[in-house]
Amino acid sequence: MFAIPGSIHSPLSRGCHALIKQGAKLVETGADVLEELPARGRATNLGRGSLDPDGEPDPATPPETGLLSALGFEPVSLDALVARTGMTASALQAGLLQLELQGQVGRLAGGLFQRIASG
Repeated sequence: MFAIPGSIHSPLSRGCHALIKQGAKLVETGADVLEELPARGRATNLGRGSLDPDGEPDPATPPETGLLSALGFEPVSLDALVARTGMTASALQAGLLQLELQGQVGRLAGGLFQRIASG
């Protein structure tokens, strides 16, 4: 169970605060979620290159491979990614979510995705 805290003054934050009191893990960054995933899920590179035990990319492996490469830097729809990669929509959504949590992909309005320039 995860919770992102909100203002102590906002009634809309009461649910998150109640979850945290019940033992939910506080989420401040995508890394907080990734550290809770099983090791098998963290080892999936999805275009970021190989990962070290801390879930960080191996700098010796270029990030321009796989799904990240298929994204490019222009906004792209899920349907276009299915055509480019041959992956199923559900596999793409899982991969895109992981890349989004890692700060490599942005989700845009209209169901579009875009690679985020690093550095």
